[in-house]
Amino acid sequence: MNTYVILSCLVAIAACQEAVPVAIVRQETTGEGANFNHVFESEDGIVVESSGSTGSAGQVNLAGGYSFTDESGNLIEIRYVADENGFQATGNHLPQVVEAIHPAPAHVAELLAIAAQQRAEGVQFDNQGFRLK
Repeated sequence: MNTYVILSCLVAIAACQEAVPVAIVRQETTGEGANFNHVFESEDGIVVESSGSTGSAGQVNLAGGYSFTDESGNLIEIRYVADENGFQATGNHLPQVVEAIHPAPAHVAELLAIAAQQRAEGVQFDNQGFRLK
């Protein structure tokens, strides 16, 4: 599965380029299953690195990154982690989180207060949103 993610990234990058053969300079894979390390580098400067490990809930955690040079000659670098907290990518060219210009609507605070009160009372819900207690 992890190899598919890497290959998908490379296919997406390749689809944006003209079809010119590019040599693979380096490709190394160690480990197997959920615990692995992989490095790929092509002669045009594309570098893909990833590693996998078993997470706290038995899932596969991924960490790595890739880099390439865009049409303007700028080096684009992405680093990522995909674990029990979801997928988090970082890169200088990615949009940055800015503080909200507008505060949350009043009903959001009311709903959060209701949820806190229900938790304090021991109210529980099933995975479909139905109240158990």
